Order: sequence, then structure tokens, then C-alpha cells
Amino acid sequence: MTPSDVLLRHDPAGDPLPLVLDSPHSGTWYPDEFDHAPERSLVRQAEDTHVATLWRAAPAFGATLLEARFPRAFIDPNRSLDDIDPELLADGWPHPLVPTRKTAQGIGLVWRMAGDGVPMYARKLRSAEIGDRIDRYWRPYHAELDAVLDARHRQFGAVWHLNCHSMPAVGDARADDPGRERADFVLGDRDGSTCEPEFTQLVADTVRQMGYAVAVNDPYKGVEIVRRHGRPAEGRHSLQLEIKRTLYMDEDTLVPNEGFAKLQRDLTTIASELARHVQRSIGRAT
Repeated sequence: MTPSDVLLRHDPAGDPLPLVLDSPHSGTWYPDEFDHAPERSLVRQAEDTHVATLWRAAPAFGATLLEARFPRAFIDPNRSLDDIDPELLADGWPHPLVPTRKTAQGIGLVWRMAGDGVPMYARKLRSAEIGDRIDRYWRPYHAELDAVLDARHRQFGAVWHLNCHSMPAVGDARADDPGRERADFVLGDRDGSTCEPEFTQLVADTVRQMGYAVAVNDPYKGVEIVRRHGRPAEGRHSLQLEIKRTLYMDEDTLVPNEGFAKLQRDLTTIASELARHVQRSIGRAT
């Protein structure tokens, strides 16, 4: 395990495979400079708490697992650098901004809103503060993910990447599916543009065979990380995977529930199936 203030990297236990998992939203280390206005318990609702722990067995099958240590509400690795909310700024931003739907929801690169529509800050943020967060957290996280994916691609000629998340059981008022009960798992490949269809289908079939409900690209299609790394024509396959939080924890207290151990075992099985798929795929390539 390679620790830093930014991330933890779990390397393969044995020979590496071109299989990489990352958990960009499970960080629970809150930097001192994160002076959020709401209580910490409300801010923590943004976390994909425990997701990296749920996937912790993946390196036993040759995968590399990265997990962010910092909270996504502080700066979100799954947003582009131009997805900044102008309403959050105390001064001008030195580059063109391209706010997305996420920024309109208050959850862009730096979150403007916490849960329940509560403002994240009691003040505006200086552009220098946001730039510092980008340089100290966003860029190093992406640099490490880039490096691992590139190294595996150089070695094997292809790489498969699972971008790991969790989601509220029901869409909230800001979501694209407000009030709707979600499937147990939601897979996002940006409408088939970020990975081979066989990879999405393998995950969907494996999960369904375990008795879970699965949706594809509804309501989550995948955001910045799979967009950056998913180029199937180049042998770079990236799939976003969301897990319903009530399967493994209490959504209010974030404490693991009675389903945690079963889900962890099932995700271990999924990781082993992904490893077999990757092994078969690189065997065909060679």
C-alpha cells in the first residue's frame, strides 16, 4: 500500500493484470482548510463511504486499487477543471469556465451546496484557494490514476478500468431522478462510448446472477473519470459502477449494516470474474 495525503494505492498481491479500480469519492480525511458551514455529518452525506473497503480484495486477483483520502465535497476528482460554479467565486477565474449540469445542481468541481440544499460555505472562495486544491489534490490523484492505467496499457496493450462509487437509494430533489427508487447497481459507460460492450455486459450479467437489480446509464452515465480514460478503440475500457448504499450501510449514520459482509463477498466474486475476463482478453490479444 502506498499512502499519501491524497490517496492510497493498493498494488496487486502477485503478477499484475491490466485491471484497475479506483474509488474517488470514499475519502474521509478532512483537511483543516475545509471550513464548511454545515455540520460534518451533513457534509459527509456526499461520501461514497466504505466503497474502497468493499473492493479491498481486488488486488488479490491482480488488480490495482486506488482510493482518494480527501472528501469529494472539498474537491471532486470526478469533475473537469472547468466545471466551476461562478457563484462560488469571490474573484474572477483565470480560465474559461464550462459549467455542467453538476454545477447547476451545486455539486461541480468544488461543491457549493451540501445535502438538503444547505450552502456549503458561509463565504465566497478565492480563485487561489480553488487553484491550490486543484494542485494539491485533484492533479496528484489524476496523475497517479493516469500513471497506473498507462503502465498497464504499455505492458499489455489494453487496460480495463472500473470507476467505483455508491449512490443514495432514492434520488433527492437535486437529482435527475428525484423521488425514484434506484436499482441495486447502476453501470455507466456513457451510452457505450467508454468501454467495450462485452465489459458492461459481463458486469451486468454477473451482478444479475447474484440476484441484484441492475440498470445501465440510468440515472448515471459516467462523468469525468470514465470520459477521460474510456477510449475502447485504443484498448482502454472504463466503466462506472454505482452501488445502492442501503445494501451495505445506514445512509444517515454511515455505519455498515447487516448486508455489508455479503456485499463485500459478492464484490470479491465480481472482481475475480473481471480478472478472468481480462486474462482471457489479453490471451486472445497475444
